[in-house]
Amino acid sequence: MIQGGIVAVNRWFQSGNYRRSYREDQTIFATFSEEASLLVLLVVLFFVPVMPFMNRSLFRLVDLALIYTIAVMGLNLVTGFAGQISIGQAAFMGVGAYAAVTITRDLAEPLLGFSGTIPFWYVLLLLPIAGLVAALLGAFVGLPSLRLKHLYLAIATLAFQIIFTWLVGHLPWLEQGGSIRIPRVDFLGQVIKSKLIGPFYYYLGLTAVVLLAFAMRNLLRTKFGRAWVAVRDNDRAADAMGIDPGVTKIMAFAVAGFYAGVAGALLALLNGSVIVESFTLDISIDLLAMVIVGGLGTMPGSLIGPAFLLFLDPWVERLAAFVQGFFPATINVGTALRPTVFGLVIVLFLVYEPRGLANWWRILRQYFKRWPFKY
Repeated sequence: MIQGGIVAVNRWFQSGNYRRSYREDQTIFATFSEEASLLVLLVVLFFVPVMPFMNRSLFRLVDLALIYTIAVMGLNLVTGFAGQISIGQAAFMGVGAYAAVTITRDLAEPLLGFSGTIPFWYVLLLLPIAGLVAALLGAFVGLPSLRLKHLYLAIATLAFQIIFTWLVGHLPWLEQGGSIRIPRVDFLGQVIKSKLIGPFYYYLGLTAVVLLAFAMRNLLRTKFGRAWVAVRDNDRAADAMGIDPGVTKIMAFAVAGFYAGVAGALLALLNGSVIVESFTLDISIDLLAMVIVGGLGTMPGSLIGPAFLLFLDPWVERLAAFVQGFFPATINVGTALRPTVFGLVIVLFLVYEPRGLANWWRILRQYFKRWPFKY
């Protein structure tokens, strides 16, 4: 429809790109229907804890999915958007977790007089502080990216992961990797424990995911986000255009470390303690698998990948229990089946759907946008 020589844009439904100015091009949502869909999704997620099917085990799984989503968003920034392979994201989570527990144990409790619990306002300060500590270490770990690329950089980040695990396991200050308790949260006079842990950390994790997802989305639209993509595609061409590849790579590692640090602090608060086994190389590989399955260099992939793999785990356990019936009791099928299934999932996605689940989401959106037409 043309009005006065200008194409009238339907902000609810549109079949093409009708943005006519830089201001319109900078909008996050192309249509009002996308905004409405997000609001509906947030409302649905808000009422998930009161659903009758929610129990403690399911709350645990959902809370972990939200926490890992934050870490995967950071990993996707440095690996998917900046093109710097990192196999040490779990170590950055550990830095955030140990920063949270040591700051609380050695500074907050003696100076602020916390006794048995910590107030909620302190948690709101603790999360970004833990993220900043991990970000500083992330910038330091990113220094090898000034001279290393691809496999060599991956090995450097792998070395950091191994050094972190070894160092924590040999420091008496950190109980040599043993359990270090962090007090439970006091929210409006109510101590968060027992049945309240699941719903409380669900809302806290969901709030953190929404805020950091919007921060990630807006950060990618800035000159820094565009610089990451430029360095990923061709760092020499980016350098010729005036972008400093070194600073850009280090900044990517720092931001990824911040996201991981916040996730690690949340995990420490959720568990009520910190132990080094929660931040081993296996967890780093799982986080990298979540990025690959979700979709490298995509915003939806950071949200879909962790939920897909974490909710796949219970089904693998059921499959292992079923298959175990065909084998002697001396053969533990479950131990071998889980890594086999997860490895097979990663290989299949790399071969048949390298763009991950985010591409399926894109195809589904395009289908409903074009419906009832085929193209």
